[in-house]
Amino acid sequence: MNYKLIYSQRYEVDLGEHPFNTSKYRLIKEKLEKEFKNLEFIEPKEVDVNILYEVHTKEYVDKILNLKLSYDEILRLEIPLTKEVRDASLIAVGGTILAAELALKEKVGIHVGGGWHHAYPDHGEGFCVFNDLACAIKYLEKNYGIKKFAVVDLDVHQGNGTAKIFENKKNVFTYSIHQKEIYPYPKEKSTLDVELPAFTTDEIYLKILEETIKKVVEFNPEVVFYQAGADIYENDQLAQLKISKNGIKKRDQIVKESFKDKPIVLTLGGGYAFDINNTVEIHCNTIKVFL
Repeated sequence: MNYKLIYSQRYEVDLGEHPFNTSKYRLIKEKLEKEFKNLEFIEPKEVDVNILYEVHTKEYVDKILNLKLSYDEILRLEIPLTKEVRDASLIAVGGTILAAELALKEKVGIHVGGGWHHAYPDHGEGFCVFNDLACAIKYLEKNYGIKKFAVVDLDVHQGNGTAKIFENKKNVFTYSIHQKEIYPYPKEKSTLDVELPAFTTDEIYLKILEETIKKVVEFNPEVVFYQAGADIYENDQLAQLKISKNGIKKRDQIVKESFKDKPIVLTLGGGYAFDINNTVEIHCNTIKVFL
């Protein structure tokens, strides 16, 4: 049996001296290929612009397409807007949509990328240009008649863009466990937010996850989007939680077990360990839980 994963080499873009090292995607692919001989990597296409208009304002989308962001808008985005960044962002939305379609057929869709949960309808921020999670939800809603969704966002930063996009949508349960004292400021209101103090350890984190994820299970979503950030790791540059690699594996297993009868769409989200090999190992461990 071949395992299908969504991946594009074009996700690796030059951001200069930056905590977001986009070579992680290629390194994840290479590490997995060494461990498994039955992987099929599927190249996604750039998303149709009309799908972007379902989530983002036309003015904002057109600014990105034409590389016309202002200096202040680029500062807010926190990455340079180049042709390569634009194209990678368009492909990433296509990749999460492709992973979502795969999940409907095979119960899991793994995107070696994606998870751009800080993008709002009218602007990007926190390294996120377009909100691929929201676009994929809108796509499934429109093209497959799916009515109930959950976003399980376990990145260390709150999924503020996703929370804002769906704040008045009763059919989308947004669930975020994140560190309290860090970006974004201010936080948005998800359906369920769980804020953790700095230096939270495995035992406390996993206990809180097991208790609070029950609310999402009770919602009974038809499809689950799992934003599996590696940045809760104890040696991450941009946060101060103290979760071990083994603790993160257990986190992923809890999510898988909680929604074992549901299609799950996996996106990788953040991961900024001081040593990129740790980020790559954590992401690979997550993917292996869902293979």
